Amino acid sequence: MCLMAIALDSHSRYRLILAANRDEYFQRPTAPASFWEDAPQLLAGRDLQAGGSWLGVSTEGRLAAVTNYREPQRHGQHRRSRGRMVTDFLAGNIPPQAYLETIRGQGEQYGGFNLIVGDREGLFYYSNRGVAPSRISPGIHGLSNHLLDTPWPKVVAARERLQRLLRDDTPEPEALFALLSDTATFPDQLLPDTGVGPERERLLSSLFIAGSDYGTRSSSIVLIDRENRITFMERSYDENHAATGTVCHTLPGS
Repeated sequence: MCLMAIALDSHSRYRLILAANRDEYFQRPTAPASFWEDAPQLLAGRDLQAGGSWLGVSTEGRLAAVTNYREPQRHGQHRRSRGRMVTDFLAGNIPPQAYLETIRGQGEQYGGFNLIVGDREGLFYYSNRGVAPSRISPGIHGLSNHLLDTPWPKVVAARERLQRLLRDDTPEPEALFALLSDTATFPDQLLPDTGVGPERERLLSSLFIAGSDYGTRSSSIVLIDRENRITFMERSYDENHAATGTVCHTLPGS
């Protein structure tokens, strides 16, 4: 993932609302979200190049998502796929905070990342770029390619727009997809300097990235209600930024 807006314990019906975009090179092969034949408890998209995922849930009520930490000067220095952290957590039974402590001990084997994992007991966060494993507090949070709640313009905008949607009694999935679909870029003076140059910073500043070789490949919505029922929706996009299909799955609660 490259953008997440999260509402945790901030809505009367849903204990978790997550709206997220995955940005990637269009040439990287990907399978849309489905239950995996080799791990039937996993519901997630699949990176067909490295084998992992960017966001998924499990029939056991587990959730995991990862974003890269943007640091172009260190690109390609690590051998482990960050997407494997998502699938390993979803397929396992280690409690979230204990899992993050395990990953913390392996952190230098991965490129920079932000990892969010959770179950019915809570949601937790860790970055191998300076943040220890911790429980995410109730409220509205945003995450892109820096640390949790870093006030990049796209993160601030996503949080504010999600907050406005929460004023409705029941945030509709299409309204959440609309939140994620904004291709407007932000003024250069508001953008971070992450080492990719002004033109690239500008391209990457929008909530929905519409580049020629790189852009938003899918948007995902996860809704978990107070009975722990999970609604998982994913909309895929092609290299022309046109929607190619939407999948929707509902997992029973307990």
